[in-house]
Amino acid sequence: MNSRVPPTAPIKNLKELQTIVEEQKGKGRRVIFANGCFDLLHVGHIRYLTQARALGDLLIVGVNDDASTRALKGEERPLMGQEDRLEILSALRCVDYLLLFGEQDVSRILKVLKPHVHAKGTDYAEDTVPERETVRAYGGEVAITGDPKTRSSSDFIRQLTSDD
Repeated sequence: MNSRVPPTAPIKNLKELQTIVEEQKGKGRRVIFANGCFDLLHVGHIRYLTQARALGDLLIVGVNDDASTRALKGEERPLMGQEDRLEILSALRCVDYLLLFGEQDVSRILKVLKPHVHAKGTDYAEDTVPERETVRAYGGEVAITGDPKTRSSSDFIRQLTSDD
C-alpha cells in the first residue's frame, strides 16, 4: 500500500502550462515564474518562492532536472533526485505548478509562457539575470525576491562534509 500523500502542485509539461497560462491571463490573473535546482531545500528557497508568489496570482516553478543540476553544480550533485525535489516543492502552499526542465537557463520556457514576472533569488541583481533580455523582449518584468543570500545548499553541504 502506498501511503504517500499526492502532490499539491501538479507537475505539468510546457505545452500544458502554455494552455494554463493563456487561460489564466485571459481571466486577468498575474502569472509569476521562478526557477532553480532546489537541491537541498532550505528557508532561503521558501522565502524566495513565497515572495515570488506574492507578486501575482499563480506561481509556476521550473526545476532543473538531474542532468542540468549536475552541469550547473558539479558531478556530486544533485543530492536528491529530481522526483524527490519535485515532490517536496509540490507540497509548498505557494507553488501552483511545477515544470521539470533540462536547460541551464529558462529563456526558451519564458518565450513560450511569457509570464508577467520572472522572479529570481537575491544571488542575482535585475541586470545580472541571464534571461532578462528575453523577459524584456516580450514585455515582462524581472523581480528579485527572497532574503539576502546568506544561505545556500552548497554551504550546507560543505558544513555537513567538513572534517572540523
